[in-house]
Amino acid sequence: MPELPDIVVYIEALEKRILGQMLAQIRIASPFLLRTASPRISSVEGKAVHALRRMGKRICIGLEGDLWLVLHLMIAGRLHWRKQGAAVSRPRGLAAFDFANGTLLWTEAGSQKRASLYLVAGEAALKELDPGGLEVLQSGPEAFALALKSANHTLKRALTDPTLFSGIGNAYSDEILFEAKLSPLAITQKLNDDEVERLYAATRATLTRWAERLRYETGEKFPEKVTAFREGMAVHGRYKEACPHCGAKIQRIRYASNETNYCPNCQTGGKLLADRSLSRLLRQDWPRTPEELELLTQNRSTWHPARSDK
Repeated sequence: MPELPDIVVYIEALEKRILGQMLAQIRIASPFLLRTASPRISSVEGKAVHALRRMGKRICIGLEGDLWLVLHLMIAGRLHWRKQGAAVSRPRGLAAFDFANGTLLWTEAGSQKRASLYLVAGEAALKELDPGGLEVLQSGPEAFALALKSANHTLKRALTDPTLFSGIGNAYSDEILFEAKLSPLAITQKLNDDEVERLYAATRATLTRWAERLRYETGEKFPEKVTAFREGMAVHGRYKEACPHCGAKIQRIRYASNETNYCPNCQTGGKLLADRSLSRLLRQDWPRTPEELELLTQNRSTWHPARSDK
């Protein structure tokens, strides 16, 4: 899912292309995309774009008449800038926003259509769509600590909770926790002051650094390579690769369709965090260190069901 750095770069690219431009037409190809019935979607056609705003992981496009289009890309949604009138090709094409100088295409990979479009009138209605998470780059350490400890969660859950923190998802939370040298399963209300300060500094540094990097890589082009797995990330998506700091193998915790990546040396004092799918299999034999896991992995690789004793 595009997160704060990606959304920031999307918005900056859109500002250069559609701010002040008249939205001539919206073409919606997916019946699942539009989640509001009033105002009518046709009411924005012929109106000029006067503002662009990020709200969590959402892109808000403000038009004349205090109308707001709110785009939530979700996991697989992506935006593309094309020539005016570009076709919306099914099954990936969701919608097209036509301007005189080009067309903004919205696509979504995969069969699960999770992306959503809302049209609301007025700031009050727009605010109702805001999950309310803290904007860390605009907040001080006291506000950060208050939000962090407002609920007793693991750090991974807290950072990715949109009601606590704005714009942070699975990918950048991994990078933040690595930079802060904290376990993803550490409990928020058990952190000491030094750990909270490290997490605050790491969150700001990680989000700022990646926004600047993506901005530099995009240049004047429209961002087309928006992905959760980027070259240069320290741990996210780097399972079994070497930690850039200590050389230990990056480990993971899998849950549902997500996974958390971490360095056991830098973040958990050399301890492995139990992967649920393996924990059920190994029960009480879950290895306590990366070295024990490596030995178990080697032993399993030499065993084959066709050669096992019956």
